[in-house]
Amino acid sequence: MAPHDPSSTDIEVQGPQHHKHHQDGDYDPKSSLIAEAKSGAIAEQSMSLGTALRLYPKAILWSVLLSSTLIMEGYDLALLGNLYASQPFNRKYGTYNPSTKKYTVSAAWQSGLSNGARAGEIIGLILAGWTVDRWGYKKSMVLFLALMIAFVFVLVFAPSVGVLVAGEVLCGIPWGAFQSITPAYASEVAPVVLRPYLTTFINMCWVIGQFFAAAVNKGSNGRTDEWAYRIPFAVQWVWPVPILAGVLFAPESPWWHMRKNDRASAKASLLRLTSPSHTTFNPDAALALIEHTNEKERQLKEGVSYVDCFKGVDLRRSEIVIGIWLVQTLGGQNLMGYFSYFLTQAGMDPQNSFSLSMGQYALGMVGTAGSWLLMSRVGRRKIHFGGLCCQFALLVIVGCLSFSADNNSVWAIGAMLIIFTFVYDFTVGPVTYSLVSELSSTRLKNKTIVLARAAYNASNIFVNVMTNYQLSSTAWNWGARTAFFWAGSCLLSVVWVFFRLPEPKGRTYAELDELFERGVPARKFAKTHVDPYASEEKHHV
Repeated sequence: MAPHDPSSTDIEVQGPQHHKHHQDGDYDPKSSLIAEAKSGAIAEQSMSLGTALRLYPKAILWSVLLSSTLIMEGYDLALLGNLYASQPFNRKYGTYNPSTKKYTVSAAWQSGLSNGARAGEIIGLILAGWTVDRWGYKKSMVLFLALMIAFVFVLVFAPSVGVLVAGEVLCGIPWGAFQSITPAYASEVAPVVLRPYLTTFINMCWVIGQFFAAAVNKGSNGRTDEWAYRIPFAVQWVWPVPILAGVLFAPESPWWHMRKNDRASAKASLLRLTSPSHTTFNPDAALALIEHTNEKERQLKEGVSYVDCFKGVDLRRSEIVIGIWLVQTLGGQNLMGYFSYFLTQAGMDPQNSFSLSMGQYALGMVGTAGSWLLMSRVGRRKIHFGGLCCQFALLVIVGCLSFSADNNSVWAIGAMLIIFTFVYDFTVGPVTYSLVSELSSTRLKNKTIVLARAAYNASNIFVNVMTNYQLSSTAWNWGARTAFFWAGSCLLSVVWVFFRLPEPKGRTYAELDELFERGVPARKFAKTHVDPYASEEKHHV
């Protein structure tokens, strides 16, 4: 791997004049491609952050635009957890509980609402895997944004809790599609140095959505009519319309065009993603890197079906990507979405719980922004592992506080959960999107992410059912002791990450392919030197 030169401002990439030739003087297109791909790889790996920002401003813009679709999902999933603390919402969709003398949405219906969205997301993920293969990221995004605009009507005007569940299922379909499209697109339009920032911005979008959910809930909490919950649902029309207008002009991923053997369109997309004023950039070398990586992966595994995700080397890659996202559901993060409800069940006033919830997500945004600085200095594996260890400790503390009879313990629990949110959004949350985008092969990236996110949503169904019953006053009513349960699953996640999660920091996709092909153990990825072009160069010299 070429050393990183932080002082460099411009990257001069040698062009076709450095193509290799056979000893007899004949032109060899294969060796020419290898030489140019290696040149492109060296240029990409030695590129400074400042150079990348000047060279790829359009790629950053388009990636941020597409990732913004996940603001809607973060908003709705946090919204539901907070609405369970809203009395007008409970009167409309809940039942009267004589013991508490309040209306409450039962644990069964809470599970239906939360899991309805998850079930819809699994459908959306599968559909997105099919549409992206055929029509690309851009057209797929346009389709699912249009569906999103239509399906929000069901949430806003749902006459019963059953129809509300149906609305969650329908809205889950485009949300599921956004989950797979955005990280794949972000990782394909950016060079190595920008990849972690653009993929982890997805987590920022989640946190922004969660913050808005808490703010809108707090703003409408004083209302006693049906608009106390209709306004929060209607706010979801704010995002898809302007995003749809922008996506219509977005370029397709050059990697997608190359997988379709359309080199001319791939080059056109690459030029639309870069700054034409940056004259030292050689698009042919960058394109050769994409072409060579695609060809090498095609030789290693010709197929691009879901079954191929579980064959040969890709079985390990799929297991890791799926495991990374399962860790997100099993590390106790679900308690963040139920923050207001969790605190009201522990005895806090709803208005105070909404205020703390806003502080929670504001700190989450600070954490995500801080993670960008952290990832430029520390490897993804260390960040992920360290974050999980901190989460485990915080969950144990929250569980222990549940035994205190002091009313101040509720505020202490709230403080611990706010710190938990910061730790999660500083470490595990954002770095997950970088890891899943980098550790899957480029040819199977979309399908691997679809499978992994589907597994995430399926596990979330279990997690949501468990959490609803653990917290509901009409079910198990564990209160803050719920944290002990998730501390146990978080500890299991820590063990898995230590033994199975490799370090992709600073690697090109070709280098990662080589590391997996050699079967390098996860803990040795960072220190193992590989040259994915060496054997081919020897063969063609």
